Amino acid sequence: MFPEKASIYTYTHQLRSRYGETDQMGYVYYGRYLEYFEEARTEMIRSLGFPYTKLEESGVMLPVVHTEVDYKAPVYYDELMSIEVMLFDIPTVKLETFYKVSTNRREQPHIFGKVVLCFMKEENRKPCRAPTAFINNLTANINAST
Repeated sequence: MFPEKASIYTYTHQLRSRYGETDQMGYVYYGRYLEYFEEARTEMIRSLGFPYTKLEESGVMLPVVHTEVDYKAPVYYDELMSIEVMLFDIPTVKLETFYKVSTNRREQPHIFGKVVLCFMKEENRKPCRAPTAFINNLTANINAST
């Protein structure tokens, strides 16, 4: 699922699992992880100085076109999760994001994920290149972290 190279950018988001997100076994319900990925990705994009609202104001949408989730071990109610969002390439038309969900209870990640999104013009719903300002902000953040 993950490319065999180093990530170019990593953002970590902290989130605590809530009671209403767990099933009868006390595990976080499997479908919630895509929501967790979305929250972490949204905060990563915000941290780059280019929140989703700025994308939308510029007439660009970012729908999900593909997801993968690999479940290794459950996360329980009230556990603090670290959700790493990783980028391995500068986006062009697609934004490929990769995820690791970890807790202090386990050395290895609980969950691995991948979400692919497509930059799309709102006016015609056709794929388009990532906005230059978005790429510039991402590149500046990558350069600042190296």
